[in-house]
Amino acid sequence: MTVREGLEQTERASLKLIEVNQMITDALLHAFLFTWQWWLGVILFIVPWALWILFRKKSSTGRLLGCAFLTIALSLLIDLISLSYGLWSYPMKFSPISPILFLPYHLALAPVAIMFVLQIKPRANPLLKGSIFAAIAAFGGMNVFNALDFYNPKDWSTFYDFFVFLFLFFSSYWLFHMHGYEKIVAEEKVD
Repeated sequence: MTVREGLEQTERASLKLIEVNQMITDALLHAFLFTWQWWLGVILFIVPWALWILFRKKSSTGRLLGCAFLTIALSLLIDLISLSYGLWSYPMKFSPISPILFLPYHLALAPVAIMFVLQIKPRANPLLKGSIFAAIAAFGGMNVFNALDFYNPKDWSTFYDFFVFLFLFFSSYWLFHMHGYEKIVAEEKVD
């Protein structure tokens, strides 16, 4: 295959992706919108952030938000790779904007849960905290989402989800405990 043929092939694939997004949007608008599952998904976008705003450790807001954004980025990256290989899928859709990845797991549940775990008992053993979080998220949360048809693990083991959540926790733990969160001070001019 030449470069030109490769470019043409990727253009045809892009058109198919647009068609797939249109099919998903059609399902959202005509099957999912305003169902109890859709409302639950919307609530799962909003309530975790509202709870975090109320109960966060205010002196650590910046660090915690940095960890949340890292969690969002990593979970989106993991899902993007996994979805492209068909390892799992998310049948229920909540938004016509980027319907494949605009989900409450990435943008609210995982980041807010990790922020709460980081601020609860900050001196506790991180392996213990991370393992408890990963076990609840993988064996509890993912199985509930599977039962609600929010998540289809296909042949993916919940045991693997445990390690995904453990990775997300330790990535945020590392960022949260990183030194160097000092304010940037403007340098004085020397004449």
